[in-house]
Amino acid sequence: MESSITVKVVVLRVLIKMAQVVITLKLMPDGPESNLDEIKKEAESKIKSFAGEGEVRFEEEPIGFGLVAIKVLFVMDESNEELSGLEEDLKNLDGVNSVEVEDMRRALG
Repeated sequence: MESSITVKVVVLRVLIKMAQVVITLKLMPDGPESNLDEIKKEAESKIKSFAGEGEVRFEEEPIGFGLVAIKVLFVMDESNEELSGLEEDLKNLDGVNSVEVEDMRRALG
């Protein structure tokens, strides 16, 4: 009986560990003269150290008057719930004015 309970606990831990969250962040640069490629490179490094070595996707979104925002999409483990540390690290990047969490949803499947 005891071994059956142990197996269930192990299976439950594996299931919990497998849950993933898809995050979309919006990085606003200081101005149109900001080096977007450098911001992306540094942001990818910060995100990978926070969320793991998964894929990080970037998309540029024109805002107006030459200003272009960077949208960042990445997947992380659901157990890593605290994004404020990552947001703060990204806000402190050279050329970044603000960081906003646009979307956070659980990945199914």
